[in-house]
Amino acid sequence: MRPDLTHLKTIEQRLLWLSHWMIHNANHIRPKADGIKIGGHQASSASMVSIMTALYFSALKPGDRVAVKPHASPVFHAMQYLMGNQTREKMENFRGFGGVQSYPSRTKDVDDVDFSTGSVGLGVGITALASLVQDFITAKDWGQDARTGRMVALAGDAELDEGNIYEVLQEGWKNDLRNCWWIIDYNRQSLDGIVREGLFERIEKIFGAFGWDVVRVKYGALQRAAFEEPGGEALRAWIDACPNQEYSALTYMGGAVWRQRLMDDLGDQGEVSALIEKRSDDELAELMENLGGNCVETMADAFAAVTHDRPVCFLAYTVKGWGTPIAGHKDNHGGLMTKSQMTEWQAHMGVAAGEEWDPFATVSDPAALQGFLRQVPFFAEGPRRHFDAPLPVPAIAIDTSREISTQMAFGKILDDLSKGSSELAARILTTSPDVTGTTGLGPWVNRRKLFAREVQQDAFIEHRIPSTAKWNFAPEGQHLELGIAEMNLFLLLGAAGLSHSLFGKRLIPIGTVYDPFVCRGLDALNYACYQDARFMIVGTPSGVTLAPEGGAHQSIGTPLIGMSQDGLAAFEPAFADELAVIMEWAFNYLQRDGEGDPDERTWLRDETGGSVYLRLTTSPMEQPGKRADEDFRQGSIDGGYWLRKPGPNCDVVIAYQGAVAPEAIKAAGIIGESRRDVGVLAVTSADRLNAGWSAAQRARSRGNAAAQSHIETLMGGLPPHCKVITVIDGHPATLAWLGGVAGHQTVPLGVEHFGQTGTIGDLYRHHGLDAAAIVAKVNGLTAGKRVSNAVPAG
Repeated sequence: MRPDLTHLKTIEQRLLWLSHWMIHNANHIRPKADGIKIGGHQASSASMVSIMTALYFSALKPGDRVAVKPHASPVFHAMQYLMGNQTREKMENFRGFGGVQSYPSRTKDVDDVDFSTGSVGLGVGITALASLVQDFITAKDWGQDARTGRMVALAGDAELDEGNIYEVLQEGWKNDLRNCWWIIDYNRQSLDGIVREGLFERIEKIFGAFGWDVVRVKYGALQRAAFEEPGGEALRAWIDACPNQEYSALTYMGGAVWRQRLMDDLGDQGEVSALIEKRSDDELAELMENLGGNCVETMADAFAAVTHDRPVCFLAYTVKGWGTPIAGHKDNHGGLMTKSQMTEWQAHMGVAAGEEWDPFATVSDPAALQGFLRQVPFFAEGPRRHFDAPLPVPAIAIDTSREISTQMAFGKILDDLSKGSSELAARILTTSPDVTGTTGLGPWVNRRKLFAREVQQDAFIEHRIPSTAKWNFAPEGQHLELGIAEMNLFLLLGAAGLSHSLFGKRLIPIGTVYDPFVCRGLDALNYACYQDARFMIVGTPSGVTLAPEGGAHQSIGTPLIGMSQDGLAAFEPAFADELAVIMEWAFNYLQRDGEGDPDERTWLRDETGGSVYLRLTTSPMEQPGKRADEDFRQGSIDGGYWLRKPGPNCDVVIAYQGAVAPEAIKAAGIIGESRRDVGVLAVTSADRLNAGWSAAQRARSRGNAAAQSHIETLMGGLPPHCKVITVIDGHPATLAWLGGVAGHQTVPLGVEHFGQTGTIGDLYRHHGLDAAAIVAKVNGLTAGKRVSNAVPAG
C-alpha cells in the first residue's frame, strides 16, 4: 500500500465518524429548544466520504474551487475541523444559531466555502459558468496573474432531475467549456425512493453529446481484485445485473443475507462458490459495498488519471449510508441512527467514550498524519479568499435635452463608458439571455465585442451586409452572450460577481433581461445574492408601459421582488438624470465591503454594499431639464425626493415610481388649478425607502429616539389631513406602505392583473394609471372629506 493511501484511509474514517457524530450530537445529545427534528443527512454524507477524501486530500490544488453537495455539508465541516479551520464550538452547534450551517455557506460559515449550496442543482451549474468567467478573465491583459484552477461540483444523482443543469450543459458546449469536473454520487437513492434503472446510460449519453468525458467509477479495489479470482467474472456479471432497489436492500440486511442470495444465484458453480465461501460475512459485506465511489484508492486514481482540461463527469457508484448501520435502507435519506445503533457503531469505529470530538481519536500515529495534512496542496496556502482593490468610478452624466427612455439612457451611459479608457470600463462583463439588442446593450457590444477564446468574424460584416449589430467574437471581448435561459443568466452573474474573491480579479458584471422574466431565474437570483455576489441586473422593458407586447411581456410583481430580495438594492428611475446618478453610485456600491453598521443619515447599511437591480422602460419621456442640486442627487440614491415640494397646508401628495411619472405630473397640474398646495414625491427606490424606514424603527425600539429615516424626513412636514395617492406601473403594494410612515390616508394605484396589447394610453386607462384616474381618486377623497365635515341638518 502506498504511503499516502494509508493516510487517505485514515482520513476517510475520521471524516465518516466526525460528520456522523456531529449530526448525532445535534439530534440526540444537545438539549432541544423545540420539538422540531434537527436532521443532518447522515446517509447522504456517508456516501460522499471517500469521494471527498480523495478529492480534497489527493487531487485538488489551491486554485481549484468546489461546490459541495448540500447534503454532504457535515463531511465538509468535519474536514475543515480536522484541518483546524473550524471550531468544536460551532461543530457542537451544528444547525443551531451561530453554528455550522445545514448547507455550506460562503457568508455564514467560517470555514473556506467556495460556493454556497442548498437549492439543489444551482451549485452544480455555477461551477461551469465560473469556468467561463475564469476564461474571460485570463484572456485579458489585466487577468494574466489571476488565481485559476478547476471548477468542481459534487452532486447527488437526484440533483440531475434539476432542469437548470441541462441548460448549463448546453451553454458550456456553446462556449467551449473546460477545466470543469462534475462528480456524481451515484447512490441510486433519493428522498422518496430508488433511482430508476439505467439512469447511468442516459447520463453518459447526455454528457457525451455535450462534449464531456464520462468516467464511470463502478468497482472498488476489493471488487476489482475479486474479479481477478476464479469465478470473479460471474460475480461481476451478477453485480451489473442486480437492480438498484435489490442491491440497496441486500446492503441493509448485511453479510449473511448477501451470502444466502449470492449462493442461491451463483452457488454450485465451483469457483464462484469458493470465492464467496472463503470470505466471512463481514468480509463479504465489505466486498459487496466496495463500489468505486466508496473506495478512496479508486477515486484518487480516477482523479489522477485526468490530465487534460476537457470537462469531465465522474459517475461514482456508491452506497447511501456506506459504512453505517443504515446503509442501503430506502428511508435513510432523512433517517438517523438511533442511540443504540450509534453506541454499537461507536464501538465498531473504535472511538473511546470521551474522545468523540477528538480529531485524531483512533489514529495510531497522529504526528505522521498531521505531517501529511500540512503537505496537502489544497490546504497548503491557508484560506483561499482573494481580494482586488476597488476600481475608481468615472463621472457619469447624460444629455437630458431631448425625450429619452430609461432603457435608452442606460445604453447611452454604457456606450459612453465604452468610448473611454477607464479601468472600470475594462472590467465590465455584460451578458444577456438572447435579448442583447432589445435591452440597450447593442452599442456597448459593437464597441467592446463579444467574448470567445478564438476570434470569430461577423459574416455580415465580411459580406458588407448592412446591420446595426457588429457581432465580432474575440478574446478581448467583454460581452458573454447566453441562450434563452434566465437561470444561466443569474448563475453567470453570481459567478462573475464573486470573481474578486475566487480569482483575485474584480469584475463589474451587468446583465440585462426582459423584466417579467426575472421571475424565470428567481431561484438563481436568490442564490447569487445569498452568496453576496456583486452584479447589476437590468430588467427592461418593464410593466404595462410595454403596451403592444401584451401581458406575457408585461411585469407586475417585479418591484416587490426587488423590495424583498436580500442583498439587492432595487431602483426604478423615471428620468435619465436619475439613472445617471444611480449608476455612478451603483458602480461604487457593487465594490463596497465595509461594516454592516447603518448610516445614521438613512439607516441603510450602505458600507456593506451589494448588488443592484434597475427596472427600466422603453417609453420615451420628456426630461425635466438639467438638475444638479444635492437634494435631487442624494434623494435619487436614497430612494426619493420632492419633485414638487408640498406647502404647510398640503391636501394631496402624489407619489409615483418609474414610467408613470408623466401621468402623475399631469395630474398634479390639473389638481393644482383648484388647489395650490399639491406635492409630488418622486420615488426612485421603494426598496431603499422601505428598508431605511424599517431600520430606523428598529433603532428607535433599541433606545435611539432620534433615529429618523429618509422617508420620515421627507413626509415629516405633511399635515395629518393630507391624502397620499401612490402610482406605479407595477403592483400597488410597492408604495402602499407610505401611508404608514406618518399615518396619512393612502390610495395605492397600480397593476394587479395581467395586461393586454394596446397603446400606453389604452392600458393606463384600463388599469387606472392615467392622469384622469389619479384626479378622480383625489376628487373622490376630498369629496368624502367635505361630506364628513358638513354640519348635519337640524
